[in-house]
Order: sequence, then C-alpha cells, then structure tokens
Amino acid sequence: MKLRLLVLVLIPFLASAATPAERAIVRAEKAVEQNAERPEAYNELATALARRARETADPEYYVRAHRALDKSFALAPDNFEGRKARAWVLLGQHEFAKALEIAKALNRQVPDDVLVYGLLTDAHMELGNYKDALESVQWMLDMRPGNVPGLTRAAYVREAIGYLDGAIEFMTQAFQRTNHSEVEDRAWILTQMAHLHLATGKVREAERLAGQALELFPGYHYALAQMAKVRAADGKHAEAVELLSKRYDAAPHPENLFDLAAALDRAGRKQEAQAAFREFEEKARRESAGWDNANRELISYYVDFARKPAAALEIARVEIARKQDVHTLDAYAWALAANGRHAEAWTQIEKALKVGVKDARIYYHAGAIASKLGDRAAAARKLLAALGAPRLVSQRGATLEPSRGQKER
Repeated sequence: MKLRLLVLVLIPFLASAATPAERAIVRAEKAVEQNAERPEAYNELATALARRARETADPEYYVRAHRALDKSFALAPDNFEGRKARAWVLLGQHEFAKALEIAKALNRQVPDDVLVYGLLTDAHMELGNYKDALESVQWMLDMRPGNVPGLTRAAYVREAIGYLDGAIEFMTQAFQRTNHSEVEDRAWILTQMAHLHLATGKVREAERLAGQALELFPGYHYALAQMAKVRAADGKHAEAVELLSKRYDAAPHPENLFDLAAALDRAGRKQEAQAAFREFEEKARRESAGWDNANRELISYYVDFARKPAAALEIARVEIARKQDVHTLDAYAWALAANGRHAEAWTQIEKALKVGVKDARIYYHAGAIASKLGDRAAAARKLLAALGAPRLVSQRGATLEPSRGQKER
C-alpha cells in the first residue's frame, strides 16, 4: 500500500521530468491505442517522434516517424497532414530535394497553409534557393504576423543575407512568444541567439544565452556546441574540448567528431586529434553518398589537415551537384583552391558572398583565394572583413531585407 502511494506521489514529478517531445509521444501512442483507425493519430505520433529526434539527435526517431506515417497513408492515402509531417521528417534527414517536392505539391493544393510555407523556406534555404526562401518566409509573416515558426525562419534568412541585427531581433521575438512549457524549443532559440551574438562579437552575451539554454535543457547538444565556440573564442581550448566531448557522447555523428578532433588539435593534444580525425574520416566516408552526411567537414579535413586536395575535390563535386547554399559553395571553392584552380574557386566563392553572408571563415577563404590570384586589394578587404566586426544595419518594420542603400554599402 505504501509503495502504491509513493508511485502515485511520484507520477507528477516523473511526468514533469519528461521532455515536451516525450510527453507528445506518450499522448500520441495513447491515441493510437484508443483508435488505431484514425490517420491523425499516426500523424501526431510522427510529428512527436521528429521533435524527439531534434532533442536527442538520434536518427532512429526519424525511422520510427516514417513507419508511423506509412500507417497513416495506409488508412488515408495522401492525407494532407500526413504529407506535411513526411516533408518535415525528410527535412530532418536532410532529404531537402524530396521535402521540397512534397512542399510544393502541398502549397499548390492549399495555398494559404502557413506551415507549408515554413517547409518551403527550410528546403529552399538548405538547397541555396535564397530568393525563393525569402519569398516563402515573407508569406508566413504576411499571413500570420508574429507567428513563431515564421520568426525563427525569418531570422535564419536574415542571417544568410548578412542582416545579423535583424536576425537577432526576430529570434528574440520568437523566444518571447514561445510557451514556457516548450523547454526544448526555447533552448533551441536561445542557442540560435547565442550563435548570432557570437557572430557579432558579443562573446559575453553569447555565453549568457548558451548557459541559459543549458540550464533550461541540461546536456542539450546544440547548446554544448555553442558554449564550446564561446570557450574557443576566449582561448580556453581545453574547456572547449570537454564540452565537445559531451556533445559527441550525446550526438555521436561524424560532423560532431570532426569538431572535437579540431578542438583537440587547437588544444595541443595532437595524438588524440589524429586518432579522432582518422575515426572521423572512416565514419564520414561511410555516409558520404547520402544526403545526411558530413561532407563539408570531410572537405575541410582533406584540405586543412590531411592535405589531400584531390579527395577534397571529389567530395565537393558530389555536394555542389546537390545544393548550392553558401556553405557548400564555400567548401567547393576551398577544394578548388587546394587543387590550384583559383579562378574557378573565386567564381564559386563570389556566389556565396553575393548572397550577403557575413562569415569569418568564408571571408578568410575569399581573401586567401584572391591573394593567389594576385589581387592584393581584394585579398586585403576580405581578410580584414574576416577579422573585423560585422557591419550593423538598421531595421525597417517587419520586412526581411535591409533597404537598397544598406545592401549596397
């Protein structure tokens, strides 16, 4: 009797310890048990599983989500909400082209669904279709001003076009509008805010926000990575290694192992770094043919650490054939430069810079390439940009773009 009473007392505490995604999974599984003939229950389960995948970085949750959606479609072929969930799961698996195809079809069917525009925005951004992404996210904000999914995506677009103050503004609004019970969502937004503040040189603010995210969602793999960047910015490489080790334990993906290996190298732990790099290369090569891969990190490893330029270009050609976002363009340019093809490299990195992105790594690569081409003035400008603080721009309402004059300065 006492044991039963103890269990009853503990149930509320155990429930409160569960994450939002875990609670959503329990609710959806219960709904499936109660009425296994409702496709909506399987759609809700798939969505909850996809949320849990983000919380944990465990790809098995995406596999389970697809299984749930298969059952939904068996009951109601091509049901709208199920297709939305399928596109979202595919985005999580980095199947951006497939997700975009589904999202476009959904948008043609129901042109006023706000979240479908979110799916379009995500896919376009990852593929490098920035004009289309800007148009999609503007629809989200025009149709439902102040909606959180629209604000976070608008921040992402603003960052890509170099409008960092505007990105911080939108992320801050999104955080303020997110329900306090959604602890993972809030931790994710805080982590993005930390990233943006670090990009503008506000290291202490980035530290505060990343710390707040870790308090809200202890052991959160995204926040651990961001705090490691803060520690590296402070020159505390041993602490960065510790944080990235915890992150890799929580999310053992090749790209996370690459970051750990690079941190070990910066910390002077060369033998450990070499062992980690070897393990990274083996794991990254195994998944390099798929969409969810560590190919950009593999290119960086081959150029900057292993000195294997031909291998870097081989991987870069695979990636650039799939997508042309600014970071893939940068990786391709860097691989071309490593192979002595500097004119081609400049053409590619110029495409990234024209989007407006303010990224020290891309600026550095552009400066190094310009130097090899003998353009000292361009090299100096890009290298100074890599070292300097990003340009601050003013805002104009809820529009996503800075004004014409600001863009041209």
